[in-house]
Amino acid sequence: MIAAPDARTEATVAARLAEAIARRGTRRVYGLSGGHVQPLWDELDRAGVTIVDVRHEVAAVHMAQAESELTGGMGVALVTAGPGVTNAVTGIANALVSRVPVLIIAGRTPRPQTGMGALQELPQADLVRSLCRSTCSVVHQRQVIPALDAAWRAAVGIHGLPGPSYVDLPTDLLREQAQPHWFDDRQPTTPARGRRLPDDDALGLAISLIRQSRRPLVVAGRLAKGEAELLSRWLDRVGALHVASSTSGVQLPASHPASVPGSRRRAMAEADLVVVLNRRLDFSMAYGSSAVFAPDARFVRVGRSDEELSDNRRADVELAGDVDAVLSALLATETRPEAPDLEWRNELRTLHHQRADRLTTLLDDPPPTADGRIHPYALLASVRRLLDPQTILVADGGDILSFARVALDPDTSLDSGPFGCLGVGVPYAVAAALSCPDRRVVCLTGDGSLGFNVMELDTAVRFGARILVVVANNEGWNIERHDQLTTYGGNIVGTELPGCRFDLIGRGLGAYGARVEQPEDLDAVLRDALDRAPAIVDVLLSREPPSPDARSGLATVPDRQALTLWDDAEAARDAR
Repeated sequence: MIAAPDARTEATVAARLAEAIARRGTRRVYGLSGGHVQPLWDELDRAGVTIVDVRHEVAAVHMAQAESELTGGMGVALVTAGPGVTNAVTGIANALVSRVPVLIIAGRTPRPQTGMGALQELPQADLVRSLCRSTCSVVHQRQVIPALDAAWRAAVGIHGLPGPSYVDLPTDLLREQAQPHWFDDRQPTTPARGRRLPDDDALGLAISLIRQSRRPLVVAGRLAKGEAELLSRWLDRVGALHVASSTSGVQLPASHPASVPGSRRRAMAEADLVVVLNRRLDFSMAYGSSAVFAPDARFVRVGRSDEELSDNRRADVELAGDVDAVLSALLATETRPEAPDLEWRNELRTLHHQRADRLTTLLDDPPPTADGRIHPYALLASVRRLLDPQTILVADGGDILSFARVALDPDTSLDSGPFGCLGVGVPYAVAAALSCPDRRVVCLTGDGSLGFNVMELDTAVRFGARILVVVANNEGWNIERHDQLTTYGGNIVGTELPGCRFDLIGRGLGAYGARVEQPEDLDAVLRDALDRAPAIVDVLLSREPPSPDARSGLATVPDRQALTLWDDAEAARDAR
């Protein structure tokens, strides 16, 4: 009797692609299985790549993004055709706005069925093209490795900004026997982002403006660790103040003398020179408006793209270069202001420390709430006691994220980001725990935002991701609810989420679950849950205290600016 031939005797395109992905240092791929992508799914596992199977494709992309942010490598998500791709779209958009390298690989309708109304057939590449640094629909095996290389380079931002890249392949191509001459990938190079040096003339003009300034202010966007260290040294030398950005990848420590988040409003309004590093002047920076910044303030902008150099408010000097190259050049030159306004600098530092002290008092002794539930600051005080330099804090939500950005200062953090993408909490935390297994991972999330991806607690349990999820459960979409109370005459519609027991959901999914209703129980329950991770603690929180974002009017979506105060200033300027 002749034995049946081994279907895997000859390597398939899927096998060669899986090997190429593994050789590029990929240890994990996040995804959800499906027939269109199953050949690659199987071969990735055989190639030694861990498949982290999730409960929804958007979580796969969120996890890939978190891994990329925390490790500096490429996060990879694998999604099936049609609904698999459409489910992933929000995650792709979030990675784009956050400028994080992520590679999305998708399955596609077999070529003989294309255009015939095949199962789950969609123009997938067209759908995601505007959200990706590159898109490619492979039709022949000769394109597989070049498409992988091109997508990888585009994602890391070789010639532009980093972000998501997309490649899809038809299922029949994945099953084809691979022709060896199309897969000569024995020594793949890991593409590195080319370093761009600033123009000497522009750098000289920037140095001149810095020397002439009296009240310099620095605002930094997403920075690598080395860039943050250079920035710290340069701030020490120049004496400039610094206000944190919601898109910062690495933050200056709160103890740094230049860091004055408590004086942010005055610093923006009174600085005579604003140095913007690696970020857009977007909604969180009032679009650079002269109604918020001093009308005669000079701007020096540093970045690699037009949106970093010239969007919304043109700069007096545009330094087209990498932040580390620019800061290194500035450190090699005498760039101190010749006549700094030391009184202004000290006054803003004092104001910042006064506000920080008031916040500490609030955290230590929050005011009572009329409903008798736990004050958000009591919860944040307990969470803050869990944080150490090795802790990764993931913050997700609207109301609680607003409180957390004011009250918590972790060394390493991920949050909803500039896109304001709710639901990232548990996926980010799972990826953080898998990527950094020796570090503690705490996820602080609102009850509304948790609802998007609460099922990923199951993923945490199955993969042993030791995460602690702390639910700020005020039983509602509280920023919007406050807006309805103040702006819409108390007409509460669609913002109530009563009675959900997230501790019981966690237990049902195999995690440890607990509930806290009294503030004096917080510390002990959180510590115990941390030891039992993966765990979820449902904290019954008061909805009465308005968050900083609720007070700022962010939820009302003003006409001209993101915040009511800035919108009023813009309107007053236009009226004049």
